[in-house]
Amino acid sequence: MTAIRDDDRGQVAVEFVGMVPLILLTLALLWQVVLVGYTYTLAGNAADEAARAAAVGDDCSEAALRHLDGAWKSGARPACSSDGSMVTAVVAIRVPVLFPGVGGLFTVEAKAAAVDEEGMRP
Repeated sequence: MTAIRDDDRGQVAVEFVGMVPLILLTLALLWQVVLVGYTYTLAGNAADEAARAAAVGDDCSEAALRHLDGAWKSGARPACSSDGSMVTAVVAIRVPVLFPGVGGLFTVEAKAAAVDEEGMRP
């Protein structure tokens, strides 16, 4: 006697089609996390470079923007201040939504400081 099986042909295809949106959503969320981290890294580096430039008397904003590319550069807001002995640079950048240059989730702000070497010269 032969055993009678339930007919479950195509079940794998149905499960795969059901899981594809979940897999794509997971990949999109992971990519967004990568963009957030990269934006923090870019903002921190730009603030460091701006503080170094301001410490020796160079243009702070130009130094910050020089270290940003394309989409991140267009929305960046660098600012520098000095209290006599220290210069402080703050760079604010919008985190893109899935692709650089597309919208912005929130603003990332990085701050860096350096000793003002201009004020130390005789």
